[in-house]
Amino acid sequence: MIDRWRLLANLATLGNGLLGVAAILYVLAGNKTWAMLLIVLAIGLDGLDGILSRRSHQPARAFGRVADSIADALTFGLAPASLIAIHTTGTSAWAPWAGVSVALAGAYVVAAFARLTYFTIRGFERPYFLGVPTPLSALAIIVVILFHDTPAFQTVAPVGVLVGTAIVAVMMVVPVPYPKIRRGNRLRVPMTITAIAAGLALIPLQFRPSTSGPLYLLAYACAFVLLIGVASYYLAGPFTVPRGAPTPHSP
Repeated sequence: MIDRWRLLANLATLGNGLLGVAAILYVLAGNKTWAMLLIVLAIGLDGLDGILSRRSHQPARAFGRVADSIADALTFGLAPASLIAIHTTGTSAWAPWAGVSVALAGAYVVAAFARLTYFTIRGFERPYFLGVPTPLSALAIIVVILFHDTPAFQTVAPVGVLVGTAIVAVMMVVPVPYPKIRRGNRLRVPMTITAIAAGLALIPLQFRPSTSGPLYLLAYACAFVLLIGVASYYLAGPFTVPRGAPTPHSP
């Protein structure tokens, strides 16, 4: 008999992957703000996938893990990389850095694929992540893009984007424990606020508000909340993982 929770989880995974493909297409079409909004929506589906899976009475299957990793590779690997590599605004500022941006986008994809491969094979057994998970990495890329590329809340600064990308890529594969944001974790409420701020920062930008208008100022303020939330996970996350946290193979 089909477990409805498992079926719903698989549908959430499918939605995650489709949003990732759509985000890439929007980047190619020159609309990064829509692409970033779709990535944020996909982060919500990725979290929903986990919640639904844990409600299932059936044991987790390898198919679900592989499908989830493929969807994550599209949405939190290839889609953020396209934000870094493809530039249809601020082209004069980006022209000298075109080759570097493509190379770092490739490095980001390699790091994302490496950590997802490890998670699929072995990492899922741990009660925490090793390295920053790909959804939070994609959110970090969005923060960098918002401030230094599109809509460039501060200024178009290719060096800032590229340095940020390099840091995010490295942090995905460092063997530092990061928490899974589940019930009871101290970062659950701050990260929920962060997710809401991401949506509130990106939705007004779809209307192309003037830089002095209330929608733009709302998006700008929410982007700062998003920045603080992402930074809090990177900096405080490891300290919320219990020391000596057991794994399924621990005695």
